[in-house]
Amino acid sequence: MASGGDLTGLRVLVVEDEAAISLLLEDMLLDFGCQVIGPAARLAAALETLAREKVDLAILDVNVAGEPIYPVAEALAQRAIPFVFSTGYGSAGIRDAYRDRPVLQKPFAQNDLKQKLLLARAVP
Repeated sequence: MASGGDLTGLRVLVVEDEAAISLLLEDMLLDFGCQVIGPAARLAAALETLAREKVDLAILDVNVAGEPIYPVAEALAQRAIPFVFSTGYGSAGIRDAYRDRPVLQKPFAQNDLKQKLLLARAVP
């Protein structure tokens, strides 16, 4: 089991439309000592959650139920909330404006997730 390290106590928004991946992310985040916000399986739900919840960090599936995640990424960036993209397609599918953000390649291991989250917190 991974130690919480610098992630303990963080409120992490999970935006993911695949239930199995959402559950996996939730388990890993709980292991790190994070509080899971969501998961949101739709773009509108993610934006609503972001509007009403305090979020410290977010994990964003690049394509949520057929919709690109960029409106959520933009809302997070405007609030200076760090985030990680999660995708099976690698960084090639990320818009140029967000190429500086960490990308978690699916499938991923727990240590990969932790490293990307720590990296996201370091991005100005």
